[in-house]
Amino acid sequence: MARTMSRGTRVTGAERTRLAAELAPRYAAGESIRDLAAETGRSYGFIYNVLKEAGVPLRGRGGNTRRKKD
Repeated sequence: MARTMSRGTRVTGAERTRLAAELAPRYAAGESIRDLAAETGRSYGFIYNVLKEAGVPLRGRGGNTRRKKD
């Protein structure tokens, strides 16, 4: 389980790799980036970047795409 981190602290190297290894299976199992961000105390963008750097396939946004009907 990811621990809450101090906002604004740098997470690099082995700690970032460990965090990615911890969050990737949870995201793959269906947890949202927003849920993971709230639990870890980090931003949505930080979690998104960690998952992306780890090569995790990210889900689409889903929901209404606000496209005009033909």
